[in-house]
Amino acid sequence: MPLTRRAAIAALGALPATARAQTAEPAWPSRPIRFIVAFPAGSGTDVTTRLFADPIGAELGQPVVVDNRGGANGFIASEAVARARPDGYTFLWTANTTHGSNPALFRRLPYDPVADFAPVAVIGVGVLLVVVNNDLPVRSMQDLVAYARAHPGRLNFASGSASSRVAGEMFKAQAGIDMVNVTYRSNPLGITDVIGGVAQVMFVDATTSAPHAREGRVRAIGVTSRERVSLLPGVPTVEEQGFPGYEMLSWNAVYAPAGTPAPIVLRMNRLINEIMARPVVNERITANGMVLRPGSPDDLATFQAAEIDKWKRLVTAAGIELQ
Repeated sequence: MPLTRRAAIAALGALPATARAQTAEPAWPSRPIRFIVAFPAGSGTDVTTRLFADPIGAELGQPVVVDNRGGANGFIASEAVARARPDGYTFLWTANTTHGSNPALFRRLPYDPVADFAPVAVIGVGVLLVVVNNDLPVRSMQDLVAYARAHPGRLNFASGSASSRVAGEMFKAQAGIDMVNVTYRSNPLGITDVIGGVAQVMFVDATTSAPHAREGRVRAIGVTSRERVSLLPGVPTVEEQGFPGYEMLSWNAVYAPAGTPAPIVLRMNRLINEIMARPVVNERITANGMVLRPGSPDDLATFQAAEIDKWKRLVTAAGIELQ
């Protein structure tokens, strides 16, 4: 055996086990990738995730498994990703509930929304619709206020996410009315009960609610953004119906466990931004009332920090007690 080869083998043998393992690490990705979704199937976040899963898998040459872990205000999914190995095979697809709103709503969380995660990408910012059961004699936000005042405590408003709940509580506070919040594990479950009349009102993401409104299963009476949206242009904003300054927006974003290698984070970010620009994906997302927000991981970190501060102000203004 030549001396140089012996020396090379001896040098490799002298390396720590971790270093040898790193040299043998296969190129990423070498096996399926898991997208953990913080909400159940059929939710707005789930619909968005599935638009990206197959194209990302095709680009990377590996299957992408969508794993819905809904419930508990996103605690289950967030904690699962926070505790996952930071090896580039687990990503959290979520909304402002887990990484913007929960820090304002709960005294203690089973995960740290900043320290436990590596920001990957913002997907977009979306609007909520105010919808009511078809049997409720209400066709505007002013009608809703009048009905609530004539029937104090008789209206139930469903909520299946932090945005949904805070939007309703904010309107209650601004309008000075009494509605009872009924909490659901997800927005699709909540709107099902609005359709059935178990609850009468819901402030809910447009992805979940717009199809029901277009098909006449519920009545849309308001939009929570400052401007009307193209998917339901005839529905006025809450603000233009006499409630100045009222606005509630939701957002979707992607995170990896803290410590995930930067090259993997950057590659996933680039893929998401590229797929976001594809006409078929762009049209599907914007049709659901979402404005796309391509950008870098640093952009998400900055955006999230501002959102956490904003949600703390909103929760305080709505008079919601911390849980």
